[in-house]
Amino acid sequence: MAKWLDGGGLMAERIRNHDWTRTSLGPLEAWPDALKTTVALCLASRFPQAVLWGPDLLTLHNDAFLPILGQKPLALGVPFREVWQEAWADISSMADRALAGEAVYIEDFPLAIVRNGCPERAYFTFCYSPIRGHDGKVLGMLDTVTETTASVVTNQRLNFLDNLGRAVTEANDPDQIMAITTRMLVEHLGLSSCAYAVMEPDQDGFTICGDAVAPGSPRLVGQYHLHDFGHMAVSRLRSGLALVINDNLRELAADEAATFQAIGITATICIPLIKGGRLTALMAIHDRVPRVWTDYEQALIGEVTERCWAHIQRVQANAEVREAMAALEALNATLEHRVEERTTQLLHTEAVLRQAQKLEAIGQLTGGVAHDFNNLLTIIRSSLHFLQRPDLDEKRRERYIKTMSDTVDRGAKLTGQLLAFARRQALSPQVFEAGPRLEAMAEMLDTATGARIQVALKLPQAPCHIRADLSQLETAVINLMLNGRDAMAGEGTLLLRLQADQSLPALRGQAPQPGPFAAISVSDSGVGIASELLERIFDPFFTTKAPGEGTGLGLSQVFGFAKQSGGDVQVHSVQGQGTTFTLYLPQETPPAALPADAPSSSQAQAQGERRRILVVEDNPDLGNFTAQILEDHGYRISYARSAEEALTQLEGPAGDFDAVFSDVVMPGMGGLALARELRRLHPRLPVILTSGYSEAIAEGGHQGFTFLAKPYSAEQVCRLLGKVLGN
Repeated sequence: MAKWLDGGGLMAERIRNHDWTRTSLGPLEAWPDALKTTVALCLASRFPQAVLWGPDLLTLHNDAFLPILGQKPLALGVPFREVWQEAWADISSMADRALAGEAVYIEDFPLAIVRNGCPERAYFTFCYSPIRGHDGKVLGMLDTVTETTASVVTNQRLNFLDNLGRAVTEANDPDQIMAITTRMLVEHLGLSSCAYAVMEPDQDGFTICGDAVAPGSPRLVGQYHLHDFGHMAVSRLRSGLALVINDNLRELAADEAATFQAIGITATICIPLIKGGRLTALMAIHDRVPRVWTDYEQALIGEVTERCWAHIQRVQANAEVREAMAALEALNATLEHRVEERTTQLLHTEAVLRQAQKLEAIGQLTGGVAHDFNNLLTIIRSSLHFLQRPDLDEKRRERYIKTMSDTVDRGAKLTGQLLAFARRQALSPQVFEAGPRLEAMAEMLDTATGARIQVALKLPQAPCHIRADLSQLETAVINLMLNGRDAMAGEGTLLLRLQADQSLPALRGQAPQPGPFAAISVSDSGVGIASELLERIFDPFFTTKAPGEGTGLGLSQVFGFAKQSGGDVQVHSVQGQGTTFTLYLPQETPPAALPADAPSSSQAQAQGERRRILVVEDNPDLGNFTAQILEDHGYRISYARSAEEALTQLEGPAGDFDAVFSDVVMPGMGGLALARELRRLHPRLPVILTSGYSEAIAEGGHQGFTFLAKPYSAEQVCRLLGKVLGN
């Protein structure tokens, strides 16, 4: 019976067993061949199909059509309008067109259908094909359907995410990003509200910072406590799981549901943000009425939340980068100036440090120099005492005068060496013969170290030239010799030795160098240095002396000077026998010989020829003495105690002077400023400057003017005056 239903699956059996006599189709045996053939083809198809027959469009369908029907188990034999009554308003017109003989094809058509116990929106692509009888009359239609909800929803998700990304791409503030996101979610999903919140450190209190609400829905911004929303909310959100509630009135306890209802929420999806194992933020979508959240909605809010927070982190990171770049640009804008400023500060600090090292050495020299000066003053004072005796014969008078003259020369030489050593000047490496410099230093140290310490000097027979900064060489050698003096406890021998054409030995892991190098060594016969201290003696501020007896800078200066000069320093010490420091400096070829200075005539006697000289000196004793010796040599003298007074005399009625003899360092206007002013006012007036200050001498304080260093003799002053006056 009804063989045409064989192989038609579950629905074929249902059709066979259905009571069709109660329908307009009548019993199976009476069905027209067109209907039987069409139903047989429908049952054999794997595409969802339904045959809609007769004026009432009674429904017959295959097994593949069942998932589309969802919870509509009684669709068989039921008019199509009753099966899809919830969507009939949308599809009735298309059914009418098919019954009129037109094949109707619709792609991704949205239908609100009841499935899984609740209404939902689904999407279908379907074709209504008219079924004709032998006479061409339309008897019904074949409904071939494909559900496209999954692909449509995927495209909608991608389009929404793309639009959201475009909307927030220019946003550079987290609140702005969240405001855009919540608004677009409300519009896209048809929500009553969407909000985001920041958790307190206790993971219970939270603040809803922003929200988007549909018209008629209450605002949610404010402070809340998570435990008020129920145990499920606390446990799931703190565990990093989404909270999904379709109807809190049915799913939660009354008190928990009341918390949601108080802010107009019946259905909700809340997504947590966990950072560092702690609940830090929330994002949620809500509806005021019960709502069965679809897989699409749950997936979308999860993905949007993840992307949103990631975008906020990028924005914050970019803001930090922009701040860093702005700071870098500001730094670059001032970098050159700051580098120049700090380089200047560094050079100044280095200069101050070198001067401090010199002053430390000078301080140690002072005692010996003071003792030697006392000896010189004793000789001068005793000679003056004898010169005052009326019965002193001429021979002894001349002897005492010569003794005083020699003593003054010795004192001038000693102060000259000390001032030259103490002077401030810029670093200036130059080529010079080392022997005479070392000889002068040995002579000065021999004076300063006392009678119980002997200073010996050994120089090569041939001149030895080196390239170095003379000031730093003096500081280095003096430091080494003073250290040697201290190591001998006031008694012993100091040997200063210069050797030419030496090679640089391997020191501190560096390969030896063939040279040539000049080796300047200082050897003492003192206590020596312990082997465990040899590696530290060149460290800045390291010293084995008692507190107050040394800064620990001397040997570090020696080491730094040697390395900067292209050399090195070696130390050899035996405890109980002494120590030798050897300073290796690059040896240079002697420069071309300079023409010898024209010999000075010691017999030249300055004759004043009644020339008028203005003497400018702030020290009245020295000023009066200078005026006296010049008057004794035939000059007419005027004396001024300041540069300002000198200018007044020069511009006065008696201002016709032949030359000006002025000190450099004076209160108020200095001698150099006076000389410049006189050069401007009286360009033909000769000016001689004099000073005993090391800075004025070393820094070229005379700057093109004739200069005489103090102390000077009457013969030197008169000879220089005769030279500038053309005698």
